[in-house]
Amino acid sequence: MGALSFKEFKPTVYFLGKFVGLYIVLSLLYGMYITSYHPKPDPITQVVSNHSASVLIGLGMNVITENSMTKPTTTLFCDGKRIVSVYEGCNGINVMIVFISFIIAFGPFSKKMIWFIPVGFILIHLINLGRITMLFWVARNRPDYMYFTHKYFFTAIIYVAVLVLWIWWVRISPTTISQKK
Repeated sequence: MGALSFKEFKPTVYFLGKFVGLYIVLSLLYGMYITSYHPKPDPITQVVSNHSASVLIGLGMNVITENSMTKPTTTLFCDGKRIVSVYEGCNGINVMIVFISFIIAFGPFSKKMIWFIPVGFILIHLINLGRITMLFWVARNRPDYMYFTHKYFFTAIIYVAVLVLWIWWVRISPTTISQKK
């Protein structure tokens, strides 16, 4: 076995640097956006909460949302009873930041990004709506399982979905890291 040279790892190091750099920049920008609405919930969290309420109403539930004036949360009520509160971290934007950071870091800009990134965002949003809807059901019917399902189960589901999107991107991407010289 010969000595390993930096040249062998240069594409991987470049990818990781680009990914981490994009993630940090986008997270800082998002943090500034969130902070600008403090202590109230930001508009994205409100929209995600309202979309979740619409799904639940479509399933026949009597659901309304209420934005807090003192906390960055929108609460979903059913029949006048507080069921779940949707915070900024629940709106899916952090997951979208991880997703887009990978897509942009993986290779050069391509026309496929123009459709792939919005499709990924839409899929992440839909999965997140399903997650909030199911968490609503858990909180209402099986509150003892709320911590586990919120912290681990549904978090794993949404990140596995992002992993699948990444694998899809690697397969359709015009240039892979291993092809770069």
